[in-house]
Amino acid sequence: MLLGTPTAESSRLYALTVTEGDPAWAGALAGTRLGLPVFHVTEDDVRAQVAPDLYEKHVGLMEFAQELDEIRRTVRDVREKCAGANDR
Repeated sequence: MLLGTPTAESSRLYALTVTEGDPAWAGALAGTRLGLPVFHVTEDDVRAQVAPDLYEKHVGLMEFAQELDEIRRTVRDVREKCAGANDR
């Protein structure tokens, strides 16, 4: 799952929803564990797969306005937690 969420908090919510199920237990995915790997569009591995001109046009400005280190760390933590759960 590829996210383009603007904050660490929203990134965590969406990442948890598509991996573990809706953490608020309020939506259609409540209790439904999809286990999807989740990435943020600004992560280096994702960015490397997008043409530089397209990335700059669609994502570039977002890099100046957001706390990307925190967002990337949050998404990576959820992804690693989900991967660890899949190993069991």
